[in-house]
Amino acid sequence: NTTLVIKRANKVFPIIEPILAKYGVPDDFKYLAVIESSLVNAVSPAGARGVWQFMPATAKEKGMEVSDQVDERYHLEKSTEAACRYLLAAKEKFGSWTLTAASYNGGIGGIKNKMEEQQVDNYYDLLLIEETSRYIFRILALKEIMRNPAKYGFSIFNSDLYSQIPSKKIEIDSSINDLADFAKTQGINYKILKIHNPWLRDKKLLNPTKKKYEIEIPLSGY
Repeated sequence: NTTLVIKRANKVFPIIEPILAKYGVPDDFKYLAVIESSLVNAVSPAGARGVWQFMPATAKEKGMEVSDQVDERYHLEKSTEAACRYLLAAKEKFGSWTLTAASYNGGIGGIKNKMEEQQVDNYYDLLLIEETSRYIFRILALKEIMRNPAKYGFSIFNSDLYSQIPSKKIEIDSSINDLADFAKTQGINYKILKIHNPWLRDKKLLNPTKKKYEIEIPLSGY
């Protein structure tokens, strides 16, 4: 799994990193995404989805669309922006990036309550459930391994790393009654369209409100 994560990071981190920088969130938070999902659109038993593992209510609260047709938790750019909004709200509450990271696992309210109960003001003095107690250290461990893979026995050639596929984005503000037909008009098929736009959750995209969506169309190498 760590080998796969290192390979995926070469493709995913260049998308995440500039968004973190735009919001003023430390670059190290990309490793939080690693331990949340291994950088794939994972689905948890509780119903959290995507690289950043948002539950439906939190996703909507942070500005993402979640419906039967569109689920932006599967949209890497939009879910990263939503994660940044969550992290900035937590940082404003706690004043500490470490507590902010812990709250991504334990919840802002959960961490705040534990701090008040135990009368401490930092993550390292808090007694938390095992998962949250290990959370920061897992982030640090993955950062260390991924920055120095050879040191920890991972021999991965640059040619093995996953890379970005050339693509274009087209803006849609009307309904698409059949995504398979739409894919053909773009020179690809339904399978390729859905792989590159996992946030499209149905066979169609009905859009009576004329909302603007960007659909990614791969150009080669798919």
